[in-house]
Amino acid sequence: MALLQIHTFPDPILKQVAKPVEVFGSALRKTAANMLETMYASAGIGLAAIQVAILKRLVVVDLKSGSEDESERDPHVFVNPNIVEQSGETISEEGCLSVVEFRAEVKRAERITLEYQDVDGLPQTLEADGLMAACIQHELDHLQGILFIDHLPPLKQKMVKRRLAKQTRLSA
Repeated sequence: MALLQIHTFPDPILKQVAKPVEVFGSALRKTAANMLETMYASAGIGLAAIQVAILKRLVVVDLKSGSEDESERDPHVFVNPNIVEQSGETISEEGCLSVVEFRAEVKRAERITLEYQDVDGLPQTLEADGLMAACIQHELDHLQGILFIDHLPPLKQKMVKRRLAKQTRLSA
């Protein structure tokens, strides 16, 4: 497996909208495996293909990503995911592999029903709540070119984006 480069704000690739996956098979399996490996190496719990410059509707999630024992991991691969139902409301602190060194509280649905395809193209449904629901919503936002900082109030969003862009310029 290969580690992929995670693109960070303000890279314009992050504002792109992902296209549906139409070809299933070994190449898609390999891409998903590389994304999971990249996510694990970066200590994340979710990664959208767009974050690694793959403009496809593909997301990987593993809430047990940080487990020392790899056998305890619980990887999920969502191809062409779509939230078909949501309910409740929760606010939790989020971070992002593409928005380094910044966290903020974001309002999300508390429970969701997700329809997606697996890597073989078979239709699947998942009901999720809590952290899994928040993580899925966060990653699906990426597929629409939306970052979690885009959910902040306008003034705070402007300040944060300016600060993050400045940090990027200074570290370049």
